[in-house]
Amino acid sequence: MPAEKNLPLRTETEFAIPRCDCGTRATGPWNARRAFLLAAAGAGAAPVLAQVDVGDASAMRNLVPAETLEQSATQQYDELLAEARAQKALANDNHPQLMRLRAIAQRIIPQTYAWNPRARSWKWEVNLIGSKQINAFCMPGGKIAFFTGILDQLKLTDDEAAMVMGHEMAHALREHSRARLAKTQATNIGIALGASLLGLGDVGRTAANLGGQLLTLKFSRSDETDADLVGLELAARAGYNPQASVTLWEKMGKATGQQGMQFLSTHPSGPNRIRELQHNVARVQGLYDAARQGQR
Repeated sequence: MPAEKNLPLRTETEFAIPRCDCGTRATGPWNARRAFLLAAAGAGAAPVLAQVDVGDASAMRNLVPAETLEQSATQQYDELLAEARAQKALANDNHPQLMRLRAIAQRIIPQTYAWNPRARSWKWEVNLIGSKQINAFCMPGGKIAFFTGILDQLKLTDDEAAMVMGHEMAHALREHSRARLAKTQATNIGIALGASLLGLGDVGRTAANLGGQLLTLKFSRSDETDADLVGLELAARAGYNPQASVTLWEKMGKATGQQGMQFLSTHPSGPNRIRELQHNVARVQGLYDAARQGQR
């Protein structure tokens, strides 16, 4: 059933949405027997057997309490859903596109635990909002939303939708919002990372209070590359074709200039991004092959 028949399409100005500004090392041939033997090196760090090389997450994130930020994210997410519901733009549980997204999430979520142990306790949610905006996001704590525009206007396959979802999940897993808030506040009030030796202090308290900025937070190009690669691996481990990461961004590039193209305004497409993904597709191909074998 086409989304337009179920959800009124809103203009891109009617919903506040998260902002991102986009812009490796292989561990040897993949052995199917260890496909699911992931070991986490600590919250936000890369799994020991990760096939993409993104290094450790920013230590700055430790200046902001994760629980506080996740609570703020939940509050904002609920407010956004309430607004969409009031405008009759929130998909019902039996909406086919929402059921499709939740099925994709159900396969990817188990792959997230190795990237951030906190993900095991997150109350993951996936919702769909009727809007022409070409956008999607995952807030801290696993709060996911897609806009119908990104599915319908780009005609995303399941594999491509999984790449979008994996990318957005990666922002939450790598705690980019938490680190970005800490860096912003540390810069604003002139406090260096060494202040953490004295406790959270003003940086932690002030940044935590900025949780209300989550829907307008702007990520760095480094964050975007990080999310691209972690999302690629998450989706491959869940059995989604990694080649779809390339076709997704090719579609994004062709969509430049379309009405409601919010996603590209904050996630610029380009040859460098596509080349980086192509370079890493081979590194996760074995994960995809093993996952597909296990699903048979």
